[in-house]
Amino acid sequence: MSALNVAVIIKLEPDFSEGNVSYNPDGTLNRVETKNTLGPHSAIAAHAAFYAKVMYDAKVSIGTMGPPIADLALQQSQQISDAEELHLYSDRLFAGADTLGTAEVLKTGIEKMQGKMDIVFSGHRASDGETGQTGPQTGWKLGFTFLGNVISYSVDVETRMIRAKRLISLQGVPSVIEEVEAPLPVFISIDPTYKSSFNTISQRLSFQKYQKEATGRAENYKEYFKVFDADQLGVDKTLVGLPGSPTIVYKVEKVPKATATRQAEIVDGSNPEQIKKVVARMKEALLAMVIK
Repeated sequence: MSALNVAVIIKLEPDFSEGNVSYNPDGTLNRVETKNTLGPHSAIAAHAAFYAKVMYDAKVSIGTMGPPIADLALQQSQQISDAEELHLYSDRLFAGADTLGTAEVLKTGIEKMQGKMDIVFSGHRASDGETGQTGPQTGWKLGFTFLGNVISYSVDVETRMIRAKRLISLQGVPSVIEEVEAPLPVFISIDPTYKSSFNTISQRLSFQKYQKEATGRAENYKEYFKVFDADQLGVDKTLVGLPGSPTIVYKVEKVPKATATRQAEIVDGSNPEQIKKVVARMKEALLAMVIK
């Protein structure tokens, strides 16, 4: 039995790096015709779970809600984390869910995973949503202590305590590092700046071992893969999809690129006449700002 059971919730997202995003006639995102990939923040969460695998020989499970093509994101996250269990929660009933409806599905799915979870990881946000709400809401529904913006962590397996460093803003001062301690289980939202560090020879050997294992598992990911619909999950159907979503997204629109109206002029700093012209223009601009 593993010393730790950890889970990761991830998301299949549009690959904005390609620059080609398809929309339906009603303005909603056409996910089938848009190239998709594992969300970048989800990938960071998978790296955080892999750290638990290397350091504490943790068992890793991954879950996502989405269409059948979301198995791609599960395979990509398994390649990163060496997960033993992959869950896809897919049902037309889940369509149109906001973050609260999504959190209900993910919470129920996590409870279906093998073993009682000690740590659940999520990314900071999703690039196609940017709300950052799904992770905290899932943690709240699970009843786990929530730790956000985590940049590093360590676990005392014997005492079942976790110590984490968080990157926060305090009284207007950005980039304050707060160190906190909490009993397991916890839900961790990983900060985008998170990076795993393996410093000893034994840690690096363990890293290489599990990385090789992850590649083999990802090549045969269907062996670890399960799909759950609403009935198989046993969710309360009033709490998922549109019925369980108080927020309604009417449509998604492209933001048109504005036409450039500014003009640049290069000034020779060694030419006194050009400097005089610049100063004169600055005076005109300042005078125009004065309320008379």
